[in-house]
Amino acid sequence: MKNYSKLAFSLLIGLLLWYASPPVGMPQKGWNLFALFVATMVAVILRPFPMGVTAIFSLAIAVTTKLLTFDEAFSGFSNDVVWLIVFAFFVARGFILTGLGNRLAFTVMSFLGKNSLGLGYGLVATDLILAPAIPSVTARVGGIIYPMVRALADVFTGNSHDPKMGGFLAITAFQGSVVTSAMFLTAMAGNPLIAQLARNEGIEITWASWFVAALVPGVLSLTLIPYLLFRMIAPTIRKTPHAKEMAKERLKKMGPMKRDELIMLGTFVLLIVLWIIGPKIAMKATLAALIGVVILLLTGILKWRDLIEETGAWDTYIWFAVLVTLATFLNKFGVTQWFSQWVVTYVSSFPWISGFVLISLLYFYTHYFFASSVAHIGAMYAPLLIVSIALGTPPELAVLILAFFSNLYAGLTHYGSGAAPILFETGYLSVASWWKMGFIISLANIGIWFVFGGLWWKVLGYW
Repeated sequence: MKNYSKLAFSLLIGLLLWYASPPVGMPQKGWNLFALFVATMVAVILRPFPMGVTAIFSLAIAVTTKLLTFDEAFSGFSNDVVWLIVFAFFVARGFILTGLGNRLAFTVMSFLGKNSLGLGYGLVATDLILAPAIPSVTARVGGIIYPMVRALADVFTGNSHDPKMGGFLAITAFQGSVVTSAMFLTAMAGNPLIAQLARNEGIEITWASWFVAALVPGVLSLTLIPYLLFRMIAPTIRKTPHAKEMAKERLKKMGPMKRDELIMLGTFVLLIVLWIIGPKIAMKATLAALIGVVILLLTGILKWRDLIEETGAWDTYIWFAVLVTLATFLNKFGVTQWFSQWVVTYVSSFPWISGFVLISLLYFYTHYFFASSVAHIGAMYAPLLIVSIALGTPPELAVLILAFFSNLYAGLTHYGSGAAPILFETGYLSVASWWKMGFIISLANIGIWFVFGGLWWKVLGYW
């Protein structure tokens, strides 16, 4: 009965919005879809049923009320990013089955295994090294970082669902990926789009200028965030004085790499190469991941049953595809465009500093309504950039801050980017905990990038 009460409350919120008059200029169909989206998010947070059930129920309402056609409602299930997440789960299973994940985990422990905080920094450092070369954060996290998180949690706790250690490692890896994506022009698929949108306004942003501008606030964020999360979660296992020695001993017992590990490693290296050169040869990260899965199947590393039994992949596939669908049609039905115009109306008379800060914050926190950073960029980046420049904001400063926020806002929710559902699906943290820590970290990031970043950009002459 408690679950049905939560569901009823979620539906009541949606109905109140549905039958309320839409704001002036808001399309009725867009308003109704917005009401359904809000009700879905309330149900996701309250969790009366598993998220997959909530997602399917939401689609059923959308089709029954004729908000969406059947084809539109299920369009998200063919989205390439959604499938990239599924393939990333399969590749990660290969890491676990071959033992390569444990070998990588023990290797990290042998260098940074003095305590659990050190392991968090180790995951962040690994992602920082990979970020400039792999332009898909989903591929980077799903294919490389996620297997390490699972292996490290298993090694330290003997139980992959330890809510403390596993939760700390998972959310630290995720929040770290958000920052590393903001630091490099080539670290996230939407960043080159931003560079093109800036170029359309006559502002040239190069790989070097992006990196230099992001360097100081990025390093500060990567230094502070693991510690903040460590304090918030307080992992059960903190000090591991013998972990380095234990890791070295375990590596010694494992001996040289076996045949399956070598194949898995070779496939892993191939994936990295394809993800690096993919944009140059017109190969999407999803196709590269599919090739990797096929290799693992043909070599016997993965069996068909392994794919069928990877329940986390299929569960994520369903609920994330639904959220992608809802977010996509919020844009198509004019909701995000209406919001952009609303911002223009209310900030046009502000001094440029206060007006731009308000625009930046609105841009950041509207990501609660998006399941893709690229979709958010496509819907709102250009109009808000134009408004910011019209207010008097120095053009390069406006381009860069909105660009950095286009990555940092992905840390708000468990669906805000392709990497989020992969690490959330480990089950170490609840939706409420993930959102709570996401909001706290967002405040820390905004403070760091506005204050220390602002001082750094003053030195660089951007304002």
